[in-house]
Amino acid sequence: MDFLTLFAIYVAVMLTCIFLVCKYSGQKHSPLNRLFDCFRKVFSPFTPLWLQRFFQRSLHRMFHQRNNMFIYLHILLEGAVYGEFTYEVFGFCRDMDTSLTSLSVPYILLVLKTFFFYLCIKTDPGTVTKSTVSGLLRVYPYDKRLFHPGVSCPTCQLIKPARSKHCGVCDRCVHRFDHHCVWVNNCVGAQNTGYFLLYLFSVCAMAADVALLTLDMLLHAVLRSGLLRASYIDENGEQQPAGFPFIVQHLFLTFPRIIFMLGFVVFVFFLLAGYALFHFYLALVNQTSNEWYKSRGYVCQHCHPTAAADALCSPAPNHSKRYFYSRGPLRNLREMFFPRKPVKKKDK
Repeated sequence: MDFLTLFAIYVAVMLTCIFLVCKYSGQKHSPLNRLFDCFRKVFSPFTPLWLQRFFQRSLHRMFHQRNNMFIYLHILLEGAVYGEFTYEVFGFCRDMDTSLTSLSVPYILLVLKTFFFYLCIKTDPGTVTKSTVSGLLRVYPYDKRLFHPGVSCPTCQLIKPARSKHCGVCDRCVHRFDHHCVWVNNCVGAQNTGYFLLYLFSVCAMAADVALLTLDMLLHAVLRSGLLRASYIDENGEQQPAGFPFIVQHLFLTFPRIIFMLGFVVFVFFLLAGYALFHFYLALVNQTSNEWYKSRGYVCQHCHPTAAADALCSPAPNHSKRYFYSRGPLRNLREMFFPRKPVKKKDK
C-alpha cells in the first residue's frame, strides 16, 4: 500500500468522523446510536455489566448532556496544528526569507478566533425565563406557519416566543434558536449568532493561511531539491521522470508530520468553509438552521413520527412565507450582530 492510498484513507476517516459528530451530536436517534446498539447486542453476553454501564453513561454524557469534552478536543487539535507549524514550518519559512509579517498572520488570526470562541462559549444565547418571556413575546411576530401563538413548552411550562425552541441538551428554551453546537458547549441563539458566524470565518481564515504558508514551504523545498528535473528507475528497470505521485511520496518520506498537518487543515477548511457560507446565507435572509430544516419538511421520523406522517399527507408548503422575518440583507446582518432586545410593555 503506497503513501497516497494511506493518505486517502486518513482523509476519508477524518472527514467521516467530523461529519458524523457534527450531524448527529445531541440527537437521541442516529446511525451512531443504532450502530452502538448492534455492537451492544453482540458483545453484551461477553462484557461485564459494570463495563456496559460505564460506556452507556459515558456516551450519554458525551452526546446528550452539556460537557467540555469537545472544547478540550478543539484546543488539542489546534495546539497540535500550531505546534507542528511553529516547530517545523516556521523555521523553514524563515530560511526561505519569508517576512515576519506574513508569518505572524496565523497567530493574529488565532487570537481573534480564540476571542470569538470564548464569546460563543460564555454568552447566553437568549434563554427564555419567567422574567424575560413577556418581553420576548413581542420581539418577533408569529408567522403562523412554523410558529403559532399560545403554544407552551411542555418542559419549561412557558409560552414559547416566536422563533424559540427547547434545547434537549441544555434543557432550556432559547430565543431565535439556531442549533446546539457541541464544539462550544452552548446553544447558538439570538445573542451569540453573530459571534458564532465570526468564529467560523476566523477558523476558515486561520486554516487557509496555515495551509498557504505550508504549501509555499513545500513548493520551495521541491524547487530547491531539483525533484522536477529528477528521474527514477521503476520496478521494470526503466528510467522514468519524477511525476506528481513520486514527488508527493518523497514529501511524505521527508516531511511526514507536515504533510498530515497540511491534509488536516485543508480538508477542515473546505468542510468549515461550506458550513460558514451556509450560515452566512441564513444570516442574509434572517433565517435559522432550525427554521431552514423545518421549512423544507426535514423532520426525523424516529424523533417525531407523528410530525413526519403529517408532513407526508399535508399539501406542499407555502414558500411565499419562507423568509417571513427577512428585512433586507443589510438589516438582517445588522440584526445578527446587534440582536433585538426584549420589548418592554409601555405603562399606561
